[in-house]
Amino acid sequence: MHAYLDAEQQMLKDQVDKWLAANVTPIIDKHERDCTFPFEIFDDLKDFGYLGGKIPEADGGFDLPYVTWGALMESAGYCWGSLRTMVNITNGSIQKLSRFGTPEQKERWLQPLLQNKLRCCTGLSEPNVGSNVRGIECRAEKKDDHWLINGSKLWITNGINADIALIVARTYSDTCDGELSTFVVEDGTPGYAARRVEKMVLRPTGTSELSFDNVKVPLDHMVGPEGKALSGTLAGLNTARVNIAMGAVGAAQSALDISTGYVKTREQFGRLIGEFQLVQKYIVDMTIRVKAARALSYTAAQRLDRGEEAREDCSIAKLYSTQAAFEVADMAMQVHGGLGYAVGYPIERIFRDTKGGMIPEGTVEVQTLIAGREILGLSAFK
Repeated sequence: MHAYLDAEQQMLKDQVDKWLAANVTPIIDKHERDCTFPFEIFDDLKDFGYLGGKIPEADGGFDLPYVTWGALMESAGYCWGSLRTMVNITNGSIQKLSRFGTPEQKERWLQPLLQNKLRCCTGLSEPNVGSNVRGIECRAEKKDDHWLINGSKLWITNGINADIALIVARTYSDTCDGELSTFVVEDGTPGYAARRVEKMVLRPTGTSELSFDNVKVPLDHMVGPEGKALSGTLAGLNTARVNIAMGAVGAAQSALDISTGYVKTREQFGRLIGEFQLVQKYIVDMTIRVKAARALSYTAAQRLDRGEEAREDCSIAKLYSTQAAFEVADMAMQVHGGLGYAVGYPIERIFRDTKGGMIPEGTVEVQTLIAGREILGLSAFK
C-alpha cells in the first residue's frame, strides 16, 4: 500500500499504472522520434480523471482531492514526462475556464476540452518574461467592439497544436490601465501565429513561440474580470508546482526501478554489478531522494486538501523533487554506463526530461527565494 493513499486511491493508481504500461509505454519511442503527441489517449485517460480532475462535478469534472490528483501526476510522470506535461497544460486551461468562465464560455470551450475535442495552450512566458509574471509585455487594447492584441509569447507548451490559447496580456481600456487580463485567442485568427521551438527536453509537447500582430479578439473572449489575472495566475502556481513535483517523483521512481532491475542482471568481472559497493551506494542514494521527494510532495498536497495556502510546502516540494529527480536520473545513467545515454533507452529520455522540470512554474532559484520569504518573513524580491 502506498504510504500516502487510502485503499480507493491506491486502486485508482494501480488501474492507471496498468493502463499506461499497456497503452502508452509501447508508443513513447515513436512519438519521441517524431516529436508528436498521441492526443487520442486522452479519450480513455479522461475516464480516470486526467481531464477535469480538479474542477467541480457541476462543470463536468471529478472534484478530486489534491492527494488523488497527485497520485495521477506521479503515475503520468513515471510513464512519460511529456504525458504529465500535456495533462497539466490542458488542465490549467480547464481549471481557469471552470473558475472564471461565463456559461457561454464553458459551453464553447470547456466542455469540448473535457471531451478531448479541443486542444489548448496557456500563454504566460515571453521573450523577456519568465518567472516574473508581473513583467508581461504583451498588450491588449480595447477598441469599439473588440480587443486588439500585440506581442509575443515564448516557451508555450502545446502552442503548435492548440485550437485555443489562453493568453495573459497587459490591458488598456477606459477602466484598466495596464493590469493583466486573460483572453482566449482561437487558432486561425488573422495576425495570430504559432512557430515550433526545438528544445532538448519534452520534445513531443509542441513547445512554441506565439506571435500576435494586431489580432482582433471579440470582447466576450476575455476570461474572468478585467485586470484581475495576476492574482488568479499567482494563486494557480502553487498547485502547478505540486503537479510538477509529483511528476518528478514518478520520473525518479521510474529511473530507480529501471536501475534496480539492471544491476540485478548486469554482470562485470564475473559478478552482478549490484554486488559492487559503489553501485549499491548509487541505489541507496537514489532511493533516499525518491522517498524524500515523495514525502515532501504529498505533504504539500495534504495541506492543500486541508484548505491551506501552503506556499512554503509547495515551493519546497517543487524545488527538492525536481532537483532530486535529475540527480536520480544522473546516477541512473552512471549505473547503466554507455547504455544509459543510448537514444531509445528510457534513462536517456528521463535524464533530459527531469532537467526540464527545474525551470517551469518558477526556477529552482526562484523557489528558493519563495521558500526563504515564507520561512523568514523577509523577501529577497525587489
